[in-house]
Amino acid sequence: MKGLILLAGLLASGALAQPARIIGAPAGSGNWPAVAEARSDAPGYTVYRPASSPKAQLPLVLWGNGGCRNNGLSVSHFLREIASHGYIVVANGAPGEEKPPLSALPTMPPPEPLAPPPPATADETSVTQLLGAIDWASQAYPQRVDTGRIAVMGHSCGGLQAIAAGADPRIDTVVAFNSGVYNQAGSGRSRIWVTKDDLKKLHAPIAYILGGPTDIAYPNGTDDVARIDHVPVFLGNMDTGHGGTFALTNGGAYGRIAVAWLDWQLKGDDKAGRMFVGPACGLCADRAWTIARKQFPEKP
Repeated sequence: MKGLILLAGLLASGALAQPARIIGAPAGSGNWPAVAEARSDAPGYTVYRPASSPKAQLPLVLWGNGGCRNNGLSVSHFLREIASHGYIVVANGAPGEEKPPLSALPTMPPPEPLAPPPPATADETSVTQLLGAIDWASQAYPQRVDTGRIAVMGHSCGGLQAIAAGADPRIDTVVAFNSGVYNQAGSGRSRIWVTKDDLKKLHAPIAYILGGPTDIAYPNGTDDVARIDHVPVFLGNMDTGHGGTFALTNGGAYGRIAVAWLDWQLKGDDKAGRMFVGPACGLCADRAWTIARKQFPEKP
C-alpha cells in the first residue's frame, strides 16, 4: 500500500512523467549536436535543442513551416543545425514526416507559365500559435532559454507568419526564407492577413533569403525590401528555386546563413556579421549569391 501511495505521489508531482520523445539522432555541425523533441505538454510544436546543453541560457528561435503546415519536422535537418550552435528552436506544428537529407539539390524543372492563383485555404498553423511558443518555452525551460533574445523565422507561408510576428515587441530579428508579402492582396494560398502596410510595424533587423527568379516569392520579397526604409534589411538571393537548400545535410547554404545571422543578431558576434555587411562581406564574394542591404552600418 505504501508503495502504491508513493507511486501515486510521484506521478502527481511529475517526477515519473515522460513529457518528451526524442526524434532522430543528434546532428548539426555546431559544438552541441541537437535533437528534435515531441513534447506532451506542447502538442502543437516540435522542439529542437542541444542534446547536451551548454550552461549559459540560450536564445530562442521560432519557426514557421512552408505552407504553414502542421509538421514541425518539415525542415528538421536545417533546424537541428541551428540548435547545434546553441539555440532552442520551437517550430510550429506537431512532429510529422521527416525525410532523410539529400546530398545535392534535384535539378529544377523549367518554370511553367503562371496560372491563375488558387483559392486561399485555411492554414494549419497560425501566427498566434507561433508567438505562443515564447510563453511556453519560458515555462518549459525557465533556466535554459533567454526570452530576451528571440528570433522569428519561416519559409514561404511560414515566412509570412514570421513577418507578421515581427511586429511583436519581444522579437529581436526576423528572417523570411523564400517569402514576401503578396504584391496583390489575396493572390496566394495563405489566409495570413499581412499587408505591405504591415511592414511598417517591423522594429528590428530583417533578412530576406530568396531563390532567384524561379522562386514564386521572388517578386514579393524584392518588393518588400524596396519598401522597408526604417529598419535594417538584408536581401540574399541564390538560384535555388522556391525550396531553397533546406533538404540538404544541415540545411546546406541556408543553414550556414541562418546560423551566421542569428549569431550576429542574437549573440553580438561581429565575425558572423561580416558574412552580411562590409565591402568584402562573405556573401558579397560568393558568386552564387547576389545581395542588397539597407539601413545597416558599413561594418558589423
